[in-house]
Amino acid sequence: MNRLVPPPVSRALLVTADEGLLDDLLRLAAAAGVEVDVAPDAGAARTRWPGASMVVVGDDQTQGVAAPLPPRRPGVILVGRDLDDADVWRRAVALGAERVVFLPDAEPWLVERFADVAEGSGRDALIVGVVGGRGGAGASVLAAALAVTGARRALDVTLVDVDPLGGGIDLVLGAEDTTGLRWPDFAETRGRLGSGALSEALPERCGLTVLSWDRGDLLEVPGEAVRAVLDAARRASDIAVLDLPRRVDEAAEEALARCSSALLVVPAEVRAVAAAARVAAGLTVVTSDVRVVVRGPAPSGLDGAEVADALGLPLAVEMDPEPRLDEALERGEPPGRSGRGPLAAACSRLLDDLLPGSQVRAA
Repeated sequence: MNRLVPPPVSRALLVTADEGLLDDLLRLAAAAGVEVDVAPDAGAARTRWPGASMVVVGDDQTQGVAAPLPPRRPGVILVGRDLDDADVWRRAVALGAERVVFLPDAEPWLVERFADVAEGSGRDALIVGVVGGRGGAGASVLAAALAVTGARRALDVTLVDVDPLGGGIDLVLGAEDTTGLRWPDFAETRGRLGSGALSEALPERCGLTVLSWDRGDLLEVPGEAVRAVLDAARRASDIAVLDLPRRVDEAAEEALARCSSALLVVPAEVRAVAAAARVAAGLTVVTSDVRVVVRGPAPSGLDGAEVADALGLPLAVEMDPEPRLDEALERGEPPGRSGRGPLAAACSRLLDDLLPGSQVRAA
């Protein structure tokens, strides 16, 4: 008889003999709904140290403690109380802590970290924004193709449409009739949104989840809602691809602030380069890593290096026109799904450059 084995419960390990600090940490963990183990010192923590989802160490355990420190591991946080104690940073290095926080100032941040453990999520997605240098540059198509390419590599991908005037990126994927929530359903969202709840609520197409606009009258969502949704997408995904508007409004600024990189799509045309220069000026104020994707054809012979040089930005990739792309989009065929052609090749190169080495997988 087969028995279902429940998945292991994600737990945090608290290491402190300071009763006041322990009370505070237990209160914060309870607020996040995470289960914890408690050890009074490093010796007692040793057996549970490697398997804990996160470890929170009180600074009382780094000051002259006789027990040797456990082996180094990721996810260790040192909690102090004295902001004027400059030596705490040396002790954090000796412990191998990835962060030092001070209570009560860091209570909201620590609750968020506990909540991540409660969700069983240790992810921190690569977030890539895609912006058109001018209208019709092909940013939505590139964003969709990049997301499809990531899904073809067996990565968890969330595609988010942040441009209310783009017509809805679900149309680019042929997913307009797919059941699931759209932006109007999240307009009143505040605070923390569960990553699992987000993934389950969104439409799915080609192995990825997509958050798009509907064809209703809503033209903007508050920055708080964008923040909540993107933070949940970050925890739910290996990659989150954002289709961004050219004008940086409140929602777009929230989105850009979370981007690891922004891709500026520019047709190889003189007028498009002039328009893209204005867009680039707005992007570089918010995010430091802006790269140019140059799309052919080039009527006047401009090449990618010349376009990137004119904009003063690095060239990410240059691609030839995709044959019969308009026809495929009209039929509802997701761009890049076949893995062949200039568009798919460009997306593969972009992912190779953008993803951490451990996540680079052949499509």
